Amino acid sequence: MRKYRNQEEGQELELYCNCCGRRIKTRKDLVMEGVFHGQVQWGYFSEKDGENHSFDLCETCYDKWIAGFRIPVEQNLENELL
Repeated sequence: MRKYRNQEEGQELELYCNCCGRRIKTRKDLVMEGVFHGQVQWGYFSEKDGENHSFDLCETCYDKWIAGFRIPVEQNLENELL
């Protein structure tokens, strides 16, 4: 969950894991640890037609979440991070 000081300028103030509620470390609007940001706009044929959902997970909660997948997450290693 992201809370903004001034949402129009996108100034990020605080970032929390939506699962465990822990505050995720940030410094001057830069995320200082692993975080997964999920966002979906639900469309036709869903129970949530027209709804937008977004959430943030700390790395620990992300690992617990994907551990329950029947089909494992596809993993690739990047040589250079931008």
